[in-house]
Amino acid sequence: MRYGFTTGSCAAAAAKAAAYMLLTGKRKEQITIETPKGIPYHARIEEIEITERAVRCAVRKDGGDDPDVTTGILIAAEVSELQTSQRLKADAPHIEIAGGTGVGIVTRPGLDQPVGAAAINHVPREMIEREVAEVCRLADYAGGLLVEIFVPEGKELAEKTFNPRLGIVGGISILGTTGIVEPMSSQALLDTIRVELRQRRAEGAETAVISPGNYGLDFMKRAYGFDLTQSVKCSNFIGQTLDMAAELGYRELLLVGHIGKLVKLAGGIMNTHSKEADCRMELLAAAALKGGVKLQTLQEMLACLTTEEALALIQKEGRLERVMELLMERIMFYLSRRAGEALRVECIVYANEFGELAKSGGALELLEKAKGDW
Repeated sequence: MRYGFTTGSCAAAAAKAAAYMLLTGKRKEQITIETPKGIPYHARIEEIEITERAVRCAVRKDGGDDPDVTTGILIAAEVSELQTSQRLKADAPHIEIAGGTGVGIVTRPGLDQPVGAAAINHVPREMIEREVAEVCRLADYAGGLLVEIFVPEGKELAEKTFNPRLGIVGGISILGTTGIVEPMSSQALLDTIRVELRQRRAEGAETAVISPGNYGLDFMKRAYGFDLTQSVKCSNFIGQTLDMAAELGYRELLLVGHIGKLVKLAGGIMNTHSKEADCRMELLAAAALKGGVKLQTLQEMLACLTTEEALALIQKEGRLERVMELLMERIMFYLSRRAGEALRVECIVYANEFGELAKSGGALELLEKAKGDW
């Protein structure tokens, strides 16, 4: 599959091209930068606007084969000469980086940039500064330059990203640690999980609430008065999310989710993606066997396509409550083992048709704490 380039790489390429045109007076329709990954990015330059005091141009983001809302949008940079400059060195250029229209502003602590700063993360900032400084050396320029990054469609696109949840307002973020976008990157999801956990920890939260997704949103509101959209979405990465929470200093964590995902935890499966492991019926049948469910029912369960279908068979025998108690015991065994002594873990499991199936002993206590923290 084909890799692409991050918004950070696009911003750095646009800034380098704009700086080159400003300092040399020559038009530039293609530019090359070096990504942190070591892969060169040959960017085509669009929307060139040249005035006496500034140059503005753009690069169209190519996300490769990774589906992303920012693929195809323009990332623009305007470079202008600073009239006064506090240079770090007398013989070196001074480069200031700012966010313009369509680049978000950070309003909550715990993110890569401080509150009030443009949401241009530190690696893209380093890339921009490095590429623009290279042009300054080529042009023998040691003055000051202002680099402003713009995203014409950024404000509208931001609503389709995690930015509103993170407290980044007014636009998208300029991101990237390697400079490239790898197709279907698991690392991108893990990075997002870490950012959300870190941000909430920075705001003082000691109890984390995580869930694979918003499946069961109505049930959680109705049964517990908790808005599941406030939880950190761990997707299939339950084990790695526990690791992050412990590393970031959380004292307690509540996992809330549908039986279809969380049943796998009863077998110690901490990445619940079907490509990693899918023994939902086997694990449910094992708990049902221990809970006294008849052999014929067990055989029927193993032929079921969904966990809710299997639960209906257990319920017919009047064994659902006992089987779910046994299943929760195994889930908690593996969650606690993964979390270690530093992190207390509790869990709530539910199903659409059956509502709450089981909860660990301290789950409701943590839920009440989380309501106050989050």
